[in-house]
Amino acid sequence: MIKDKVVLITGASSGIGEAAAKLIASKGAKVVLGARREDKLKQIADEIKNAGGEAVYQALDVTKPADNEAIVKLAKDSFGRLDAIFLNAGLMPVSPVSAVKTDEWKQMIDVNINGVLNGVAAVMPTFTEQKSGHILAVSSVAGLKAYPGTAVYGGTKWFVRDFMEVLRMESAMEGTNIRTATLYPAAINTELLDTITDKGSADGMQQVYDAFGISPDRIADVVAFALDMPEDTNVSEFTVGPANQPW
Repeated sequence: MIKDKVVLITGASSGIGEAAAKLIASKGAKVVLGARREDKLKQIADEIKNAGGEAVYQALDVTKPADNEAIVKLAKDSFGRLDAIFLNAGLMPVSPVSAVKTDEWKQMIDVNINGVLNGVAAVMPTFTEQKSGHILAVSSVAGLKAYPGTAVYGGTKWFVRDFMEVLRMESAMEGTNIRTATLYPAAINTELLDTITDKGSADGMQQVYDAFGISPDRIADVVAFALDMPEDTNVSEFTVGPANQPW
């Protein structure tokens, strides 16, 4: 049941994070919103509260361990506990390796990999102690197969795939009842394309998304489905995209 679950969402200021927050709040979850843009978080939290839901928010840079720990504390201080975390923050400044955009490579590694690790590290003591918890993370179809132009981005998403699967297995072995769900979205209309600085890559991606892109609400539906599963059941992977996209 989603109702009354306390769910922390990173990258909650737009796109999939915003859509998921609004949907699960409408189903009775208590949401804790984190992202860098505090003004956007306030707006979303206000919308949720005006619709009768419960939401708190705090500025969050997922690359900073202290920020992750602080928002977990906010969740517990505000609602008394934490049941799930949705690790949604991510960047996609794709480019050919030959463009040697090393700053963007480091940025993707910091947000897409270290951001996930920091989030997991922040919730793990709580989830281990209470012997329950649900960790959801966004990978990508680029974390399932290779695409030219996505060497580093795809690499970060392959990391998420492997990390989450090992986490699921270890949690089962350790008897902590921590469940995982990894999402592999295809073309979903979010702000991801805004981070692409390589013109060729940006134009190519824009064409794909113009042709196929679907609403982040579709991913929110999957997040809600995963959160609604009984405690004794783990659905560990969801590949989701436009029905007409041959990804």
